[in-house]
Amino acid sequence: MADMSTGRRRRTTDLVILGLTAGFALLWLLPILWVVVMSLKPNAELMRSTAGFVPLPFTLDNYINLMKMETVPRWLLHSLVVAVVMTALVLVVSSMAGYAFARLRFPFKKTLFLLVMAGLMVPEQSIFIPLHTMISGWGLHNTHFALIMPRVAVPIGVFLMTQFFRSIPKELEEAAEIDHASRLTVFLKIMLPLSVPALTTLGLFTFIFAWNDFLWPLVSATRADMYTVTVGLASIQSNFAFSEGLGSVMASAVFASLPIMLLFLIFQRFIVAGVAMNAGK
Repeated sequence: MADMSTGRRRRTTDLVILGLTAGFALLWLLPILWVVVMSLKPNAELMRSTAGFVPLPFTLDNYINLMKMETVPRWLLHSLVVAVVMTALVLVVSSMAGYAFARLRFPFKKTLFLLVMAGLMVPEQSIFIPLHTMISGWGLHNTHFALIMPRVAVPIGVFLMTQFFRSIPKELEEAAEIDHASRLTVFLKIMLPLSVPALTTLGLFTFIFAWNDFLWPLVSATRADMYTVTVGLASIQSNFAFSEGLGSVMASAVFASLPIMLLFLIFQRFIVAGVAMNAGK
């Protein structure tokens, strides 16, 4: 009887947790659903009312007008180049630095690691003025270099890879060294293949951050032909305070976020597995 009572309590608890989780998920999804619905309504209809979760009357004019703009494909290309190159460089820098902090011995190792971790406490907005001055002095604004390089050194990436490499048994490296494998061979052929889950998680988060980044591209790219998609779509909206073009604004928001949503849906199990793995370690 006691076991049956305990089982019922556990099932009840699981149902309560599931219900609360579903409720919070629905609460989080409602604004997103509302944005999508408004993007499918004519602007004339939205001038009268934005209420309702049924897109009636239904129209794709907001998306069609957006795609007719000649600059939109160029903005998409800039965002794709910035996100892909930044992700690749972050993975290279973070994996190499993480392996060095986890396995190599060198002077001031602990001090340098603490300095890297201190970077997590520095708001990025606080370095915008000196960063802008430096990039401007080099004449590199309105270039992909200026959009990418300031974001390559990511303290959280170095920390994540350091913790992961520390969790790998040293016996694997010792066995490779017995076979006369060099340090570079050990890193490339043993440590990197084992770190694929952590690299996947870091890569996805970096790509999402790079795609959604707005403030630094807004500062660095002053010409319309160098805008990323977030800055470009924001630049063509001039009536946020009115409902006249609200459908176009919502279509722009959906259009800019759709690649990230698809990426998350495809790789969500890798993200969850990687975060859970590193949290446990």
